[in-house]
Amino acid sequence: MSEDASSYPPIEPTNFDVIVVGTGLPESVIAAAASANGKTVLHLDPNSSYGSHYASLPLHDLSNFLNSHPAPPPSTSSNGHDFTPVPLAPRPLYSHVEISSFVPEILDDEHSRKFNIDLCGPRVLFCADKSIDLILKSGANQYIDFKSIDSSFVCDASGRLTNVPDSRAAIFKDKSLGLTEKNQLMRFFKLVQQHLGGGENENERISEQDLESPFVEFLKKMRLPPKIKSIILYAIAMADYDQDNVELCQDVLQTKDGIDRLALYNSSVGRFPNALGAFLYPIYGHGELPQAFCRRAAVKCCIHVLRMPMIALLMDKCTGHYKGVRLSSGQDLFSHQLILDPSSVVPLPLISSPTDSPRENRQILGLGDEKRKVARGICITRSSLMPDTSNFLVVYPPRSLYPEQVTSIRALQIGSDLAVCPSGMFVLYFCTLCHDANQGIKSLNAAMDSILTLPKSSHSESSTTVYSENSAEVKPTVLWKALYIQELTMDQFESINSTAMPDGNFNYNNILDAALKLSSHRSNLLRHRSCLFSRVDLLTRIWWWFWYFGSYFRRCILMKNSFQKQSHLRILRMIMSLV
Repeated sequence: MSEDASSYPPIEPTNFDVIVVGTGLPESVIAAAASANGKTVLHLDPNSSYGSHYASLPLHDLSNFLNSHPAPPPSTSSNGHDFTPVPLAPRPLYSHVEISSFVPEILDDEHSRKFNIDLCGPRVLFCADKSIDLILKSGANQYIDFKSIDSSFVCDASGRLTNVPDSRAAIFKDKSLGLTEKNQLMRFFKLVQQHLGGGENENERISEQDLESPFVEFLKKMRLPPKIKSIILYAIAMADYDQDNVELCQDVLQTKDGIDRLALYNSSVGRFPNALGAFLYPIYGHGELPQAFCRRAAVKCCIHVLRMPMIALLMDKCTGHYKGVRLSSGQDLFSHQLILDPSSVVPLPLISSPTDSPRENRQILGLGDEKRKVARGICITRSSLMPDTSNFLVVYPPRSLYPEQVTSIRALQIGSDLAVCPSGMFVLYFCTLCHDANQGIKSLNAAMDSILTLPKSSHSESSTTVYSENSAEVKPTVLWKALYIQELTMDQFESINSTAMPDGNFNYNNILDAALKLSSHRSNLLRHRSCLFSRVDLLTRIWWWFWYFGSYFRRCILMKNSFQKQSHLRILRMIMSLV
């Protein structure tokens, strides 16, 4: 923090419907949705800028963010209140950070500020996916602009890039495909379009048996050659794991899901007149997305406070449930709904109902017990991989670089026309899923070596910088390089939620689905509580009316004056008829 939080004025009011900590994309979407529904929302972030783990940062800030090791929060006291402050322990989310600057004089502090490097890259948005629909529906499109990604390629071990045909015209223009391959691919896409269009004949639909089978088996049944099959599986359907060995594959893509992904790709091509391809990228980087949703939330009276860490959760002494947060300024704020980013370890509440167990709630969100990691890499070069193309995707299918490669590797090159780097430079992002950090780093280094050249001398910010020998081919030379391992984690308890870290996908569909389910689940719980309180209040009122009228009736019976007794009974009957 650049300022001491204790010098901040107190936040008013102190009670909110929702308190959100962290300004990443899922937290910002939840804050905007809650604010649009009329909830009072407080949005906090310990950082000095928006975005959290979804931010776009200058080079120097990116290095500091990855290597930061937050100190444990100071001890707190309850001061005789009806709650107990529970300190939060920081959670390490980044490891094996290797940053190398091969030309330090070019990437000094002055030039560093001209970069907007995505912390969660590589990322793109399908023109027809849920993210774009949500941006348009929420009005966040008023605060962000996009440009189209020019092309997509599949890369092999030699560094040769093969174009991914995304339309009928592209298939016929592609010189890397033979006439037989073009006809097979056209017949396959025609069948998919007829199936999606609800063809009347059986020959125009994919059978239910095929839809429930692995997608790779269906492609073999269609007699597609290995090259075309690889393009469809990993560059269009975006499968993560090696699909050829179904028994050992950790995430088998079913035909039904594969057809849905082909439909998303097909509907994305040409959706917008100024976007020729299927993908979009936000100008100034993906850090603009959470900022856009924060602005939408602010319009609906959400209160945003940056540079304000949270040091403890407030646990009710009677129920054992969390009821608020304590800030580093010492102020206590209260809410029945707490949304936290994954930077802190949430202690398990003392008392929780069976319906709100962590395992069951993770199943509600559809995330499961996530144990995987994401290996990410960033390179900066002075020249493009393709002479006439600045912005494009590259996919390395499994086993395309070395026999033990079990996951696909995705790469994205972005040029200066998207305002992420100075003119004449390019930023390349790499990522792959892994269970072991060494395996992930090995995969990224193999992908980089196939298309880039690393200088032999460097100024390294890590003691374990890895260099590899490259061929004599003319390849772009790396000026700056970063490798790091990012954890995938999420927790949820009865009254508190921890949002998801960026996953290994190109788009945000899974992350937004989880965020919207989380917001919906919490809203349903709050409505259930409100309904319960309303029923208790109604029963209390009925009991009070019976007690009052019973006492009044007894007084009427004991009255000696019959005229007075009859008049009071008439009044009592009239009031009861109104009730």
